[in-house]
Amino acid sequence: MLEFQSAGLAYGGIKALEAIDLSIQPGEQVCLIGPSGAGKSSLLGLMNGRLAATSGAVLLDGKNLGELSGKNLKQVRSSIAWVPQDLGLVPNLRVNQNVACGRAARKGLAGLLKSLLVMGKGEKEEIAALLKRVGIKEKIFTRVDHLSGGQRQRVAIARALYQDPQIILADEPVSAVDPERAKSLVELLTNLAREEKKTLVMSLHDVGLARRFFDRVIGMREGRIVLDGRPDDIGVEELYRLD
Repeated sequence: MLEFQSAGLAYGGIKALEAIDLSIQPGEQVCLIGPSGAGKSSLLGLMNGRLAATSGAVLLDGKNLGELSGKNLKQVRSSIAWVPQDLGLVPNLRVNQNVACGRAARKGLAGLLKSLLVMGKGEKEEIAALLKRVGIKEKIFTRVDHLSGGQRQRVAIARALYQDPQIILADEPVSAVDPERAKSLVELLTNLAREEKKTLVMSLHDVGLARRFFDRVIGMREGRIVLDGRPDDIGVEELYRLD
């Protein structure tokens, strides 16, 4: 379980997040919505330990992420897949090599380099099966910089699943594609996370996608949570005021 206890985050005295009290249960599908600058990316950064709370606490399965460092923090972060807005792919590597990077933290640098240079049969088969699930198996040996935007996002989803995390965090993963592709990608990721029983937290600007694919929506404004609940219970007008 992810738990925020009056968590806050400040940069140089400027508050990015303030008094966040929140819990997310294993297997939940949660969407963060709100205008740019509302604090969605900062909240996701606290969830994966990339950022440290400057007040309060953020706990994962009872462990205070702010009190972890070195090997312990690395171990916790290896259980959390991160899909950034820019996707974080390596352009000049092939699709299968980018997916293999999902286990970089588990393998270490030497193990990852070995996978990139001489991939084992079992690993090849596992990656091929994942790429089939996300619909781009035929691109397995294509360089990422030769793919379309939607295809690159599918590679990022496959990489996240290959990490075999407890939690998948996705920060505006469909901001660079057209509405129809955005819908298909959000549907793909929510379905896969549900099938794999992974916790999924995704930030979006599109209220329509949030209402259609998520059971829980958290609305943010100016670093605070201003609404939290099922989309149908919150009300359409309240949600669209946060778009």
